[in-house]
Amino acid sequence: MSTYLNPLKPNQHTPYEDIPKDLRDFLNYMGAILNRSPRTVNGYYIDLRTFFRFLVQTRGLSQSAALDEIDIRSVDTAFIGQITQAEIYEYLYYLKNERENEPAARARKLSAVKSFFKFMTVKSNRLSQDPAKDISVPSLKKTLPKYLSLEESIELLKNIQSDFYERDFCIVTLFLNCGMRLVELVGIDLKDFQNDTIRIVGKGNKERLVYLNGACIDALHHYCAARAALPNLQDKQALFVSKRTGKRLGTRRVEQIIERCLQAAGLSGKGYSPHKLRHTAATLMYRHGNVDMLELKEILGHEHVSTTEIYTHINTEKLRQAASSTPLSRMKFQPQSDLPAEPEAGQPPDSKDAGEPE
Repeated sequence: MSTYLNPLKPNQHTPYEDIPKDLRDFLNYMGAILNRSPRTVNGYYIDLRTFFRFLVQTRGLSQSAALDEIDIRSVDTAFIGQITQAEIYEYLYYLKNERENEPAARARKLSAVKSFFKFMTVKSNRLSQDPAKDISVPSLKKTLPKYLSLEESIELLKNIQSDFYERDFCIVTLFLNCGMRLVELVGIDLKDFQNDTIRIVGKGNKERLVYLNGACIDALHHYCAARAALPNLQDKQALFVSKRTGKRLGTRRVEQIIERCLQAAGLSGKGYSPHKLRHTAATLMYRHGNVDMLELKEILGHEHVSTTEIYTHINTEKLRQAASSTPLSRMKFQPQSDLPAEPEAGQPPDSKDAGEPE
């Protein structure tokens, strides 16, 4: 399945050739006008391609039985203008029951459909009616971010096993200390460094400065020395490169490195990933670094502080201290006194208490 996203150059993509012109125009609008990152635009491409393939199939316009093989290049504006709200609901039903998509995935794909029709009606005036306008994106249950404990993080750093130890130790150190995203890490160039900062290009191509602590500077010092000794360095500006090819590491290769390191530390099978290391950095800063929400928002590159506020719910130690702070927390269990018990409502008093003859 083509995605048009070059893993070695995550800030670039090639022209979209297997989709209708209206969809191609929408993707160009998202990238050029709204300044969405290539990875975000590529996500819209994949989700909307599936949507149109589903419609072509359900309308009986394709001879192909496999959805992923359906050609949608012939879909025109007239076809799109005939899409009904009922068909969108049918698509959501298909995602849930046939593809077994989780609520978060269905919500994302519905958002892509809604954004496309908003472009077709409001931004480009190609359609007069928006069939997705009144379909609400379901509210999702907020889940607490998964993260490594301080002890697990230390164990991970102590158990880096690799044929390029300096590089992989540096990667894990930056993830755990800086809270950067995977795509941000692989996109770092040597020119992005200045003194104790890195210039990071985040979501929406927004730049931010990430400050490096002593552990990061030390890890980078050792890695850059090992990197400079590589005999076949190809991507001379890329920070993280392959030892074998000398080319920039892709996102999947970094994921494999993290998976191997987690396994060596006895932390595999717990759902940890590079993004969970980002959660870990944010959690450790909040719990141990006395960092407030606005500061954490800037460090993580969040657009809204509401995204960052989820980390206020994971300081379990503070919650434990709060529960222990009430004066009644010291009232321990006491044996029942010898006073006669009150009869329950509707129950006649004991015969002795009632004064009846024995």
